[in-house]
Amino acid sequence: MDGRLRDDEVVVGGDARQRYYDSSGYGRPLGGQEVALSRVEAAYLLFKGDIDSVEKMGFREFLADAGEEITTRFLVYADLRDRGFYLSPARDGWVDAPRSNSDFVVYPRGKGPWDDAVLYQIRVASERADVPAEELGDVVLAVVDEESEITYLETDRADLRGSSGTDLPRGVPGNVVDDRVLVWDPPETLHERGFYGQPLDGRDPNRDVPSALQLSLVEAAYLASEGVLSLDADAETVRERGREVEGARFDRRLRVYRALRERGVVPKTGFKFGADFRTYADVESVDDLGHSECLIRVLPADHVFSPRDLALDVRLAHGVRKRMIFALVGPNEEITDWISVGRLTP
Repeated sequence: MDGRLRDDEVVVGGDARQRYYDSSGYGRPLGGQEVALSRVEAAYLLFKGDIDSVEKMGFREFLADAGEEITTRFLVYADLRDRGFYLSPARDGWVDAPRSNSDFVVYPRGKGPWDDAVLYQIRVASERADVPAEELGDVVLAVVDEESEITYLETDRADLRGSSGTDLPRGVPGNVVDDRVLVWDPPETLHERGFYGQPLDGRDPNRDVPSALQLSLVEAAYLASEGVLSLDADAETVRERGREVEGARFDRRLRVYRALRERGVVPKTGFKFGADFRTYADVESVDDLGHSECLIRVLPADHVFSPRDLALDVRLAHGVRKRMIFALVGPNEEITDWISVGRLTP
């Protein structure tokens, strides 16, 4: 069985429809028994010996002729085929309404391009590629490293919700001290129920409330804007201090902090995990506090990921049994997306 090149396709005749499309989901029917294969599909069939040649080229010559970018896609295609999946190139003619951010459509096992079912949308990238954050959220990123090993990272849009929340007092006095705010003799609900701040003197069992509560600038700016805190400096001064410490990152973090609190989720610093926040969905009391569920990294909406950095964040989150979330914030402090990323074994 031989194929001939036509534009960016390989056309195969004979009994190709029954042999390739009907029985194994390769290519797209052209009418009669002819089938058009993408170059990646043709390369795989050449590799398996199911096609003899394309324009008299064997696998080695065909792969070299197809250009560099086909190599990583071929590796991913071959891996998924060898795992028992049928898949199609995400291109017009092969699939309906192909997505611009994906390379392949993968069907559930036992299904194929003739079924109305899609398991994964796959985007292929080498470990040195740039991956814009805006292209993630509904796709599996298949990263091919320098040794041709493949790591699959599943990206979804997250909807974080919780039941944390309590009625807070108004006008609690506080002092701005360097890069934090101190609240003297704070009401119990502020920390014990709302999980704001950290006691200055630890959790002394002989005291009903801590003598002082230290708040981060993000916590203080939020509480001041809500009227909970009455500071020796106004809320905007606290934000300005935050910008001095962190630059534009402070406003992004404050916007995400507010959004999480409004969703009933408690954010606390995620510094020891290399993130902006760790989160608790259901806080009733700090005396009965479970483990945090998610790590949040706050990024500008136009952020471009390195797959290596993504893999590092996901590995760390997985290692501490947490979910990795990226909150994307636009130039007008609008949260454009919440993206969850985790390891996937197809």
